[in-house]
Amino acid sequence: MPYAPRVITVLRIDPAHELYPAACRLREEVLLRGAGFTFDEYAAAYPYEDESEHFIAVRELGTGGRHVVGTALMKADYKEPGSAKVSQVAVDPQLRGEGIGRKLMIAAEARGFGELGQGELFCHAQDTAVAFYRALGWRVVSDEFEEAGIRHFRMAITSAERAPEAT
Repeated sequence: MPYAPRVITVLRIDPAHELYPAACRLREEVLLRGAGFTFDEYAAAYPYEDESEHFIAVRELGTGGRHVVGTALMKADYKEPGSAKVSQVAVDPQLRGEGIGRKLMIAAEARGFGELGQGELFCHAQDTAVAFYRALGWRVVSDEFEEAGIRHFRMAITSAERAPEAT
């Protein structure tokens, strides 16, 4: 039987979207449980859940259904105008290395820089994700710090640094 490539689509949704609960489950499984949190605990501690842009990567199933395989959040004007925070970037562990995280970040950058006019996007990257962000052109802009018991670095990219083909 010939190989049929997976079709992955990135959507921007809000918490009322039918796939939002599946995105929350993926975030809890991939990011939060390892840090000792449930999704509800995270949402209570992070007041920007409803105000954030929600990006999901969806795999179309042959049955007509859709499966959430990646997520990312972005909060524009986070604490200061023109600076957006990207967070909760998660990809189904079985599908890592297939470009899903890259697609999510391209969508977030296009929205942040192109549509919302943000001058900078930044994230708190776990130490294991630094190479992923660097490959996308992001820079480490802080010393190491601990967040939720995990080593992190602040990483950023500006609209001036972003290549035109990605926005």
